[in-house]
Amino acid sequence: MGDIAEACGISRQALYLHFTSRADLMIATIRYVDEANGLNDRLERAHESKTAIEFLEQSVEIWGNYMPEVYGLAKAMLRARDTDDAMAAAWNDSMRCLRDACREIIAALNREEILAAQWSPEDAVDMLYTLLSFANWEQLTAEAGWTTSEYVKQMITMLRRVLVDLG
Repeated sequence: MGDIAEACGISRQALYLHFTSRADLMIATIRYVDEANGLNDRLERAHESKTAIEFLEQSVEIWGNYMPEVYGLAKAMLRARDTDDAMAAAWNDSMRCLRDACREIIAALNREEILAAQWSPEDAVDMLYTLLSFANWEQLTAEAGWTTSEYVKQMITMLRRVLVDLG
């Protein structure tokens, strides 16, 4: 916190007036980055979907295109979270939003009675959340060389096959 205060040209005490902990500062940073990148506006579009499948597809497209925009921040947080409780708390707070979005998608599929029969809603949320993880995105894009558009297209295709029962 001292280094951050010094870089901002304020006292450490002044920084603590705004953020009670490093976790609070990191959570605020993530929320600022999300706001600056228009994440909430993008998610609004997904919520305007007419069907659960459209909601799934829009959400995956939004998330798949958003990950490259925040990759540097996410990678830094992932590296630090095992040894830094503030980073772990900030990461968990951010990923709670992704899990909530997954829960909404699965609830929509379930309401329309098209959630594949082998899935309980909670297990489907776990699977969707895992498949949309930064680790999987990084493996496919940074390591396997997929483009963002390939990732989005293939993820949508796979998730439809895995989670949706169209009769």
